[in-house]
Amino acid sequence: MNTDILEPQAVCSPITSSAIFIVATLNAGPEAAQTVKDWCGDVAGLVRSVGKRVPTGNLTCICGFSSNAWDRLFGNPRPASLHGFREFGGEGRHAPATPGDLLLHIRADQMDLCFELATQIMAALGDAVSVVDEVQGFRYFDMRSIIGFVDGTENPVGRKALNFTIVGDEDPGFSGGSYVLVQKYLHNMTAWNGLSVEAQERVIGRTKLSDIELDDAVKPSNSHSALTTITNAAGEEVKILRDNMPFGRPGAGEFGTFFIGYARSPEPMEQMLENMFVGKPPGNYDKLLDFSTAVTGGLFFVPSADLLESLGD
Repeated sequence: MNTDILEPQAVCSPITSSAIFIVATLNAGPEAAQTVKDWCGDVAGLVRSVGKRVPTGNLTCICGFSSNAWDRLFGNPRPASLHGFREFGGEGRHAPATPGDLLLHIRADQMDLCFELATQIMAALGDAVSVVDEVQGFRYFDMRSIIGFVDGTENPVGRKALNFTIVGDEDPGFSGGSYVLVQKYLHNMTAWNGLSVEAQERVIGRTKLSDIELDDAVKPSNSHSALTTITNAAGEEVKILRDNMPFGRPGAGEFGTFFIGYARSPEPMEQMLENMFVGKPPGNYDKLLDFSTAVTGGLFFVPSADLLESLGD
């Protein structure tokens, strides 16, 4: 694999304490499309300008495009595995596809940096897009999700992170890119907190306090960790890179997780969703879904930083 051909966007940058996720649709008309294309060449400069205000703030912005947006904005050639979000479901469970042409994943160690960059980006895009979802995420204690378990423990690091997330020689025209899948989950915290810690651990497949994976002899086959572990034909584990963030409005009783996963192909992420929502085997679904409801879903391609800038030409 050669990931040195084009520089990736900041997919594998360190996890931060704050993030803003924006999903927008592209408005009608050639002027809107041209505005977005011009913006592609300018967004890196916006990140640099805002980031200079707090050099230690680790400000980044990852930009992704849906299949429909790619066709409308850039046409052919197109990323080999880019397609619309595939819905999955079983009885009482549904992973829906929702509108979204452009994904912005803005992250930093300070929310004011995220907020300022989001403000500048949206001003530049103007009425070319319509925001359909915006979530401000925060890091919760020692990287725990709203439901109290550590999130992202099995993320690949270093060179392995690049190997699992960045497109290489399999699609040379789009090397340095990545696929990203996003979903917003809402949690029934009253029902979840009604479980004992031991029952919660059986749902997740890990211990709550120490974050140790349960032994296979006691870990249920329908636990979250069991169903989201993916292997290839050779029996080797295929990982994705998660940068999930909790969000919520306690006064409104809203508690959620913004799931965001990066991979060099959509396939492992889609297999995870099939295992979770349909079951492995069918019917043996992820018991976390008894307490968590997916309300959005989108699949996007993240071009390399070099390609993103050139798309503005």
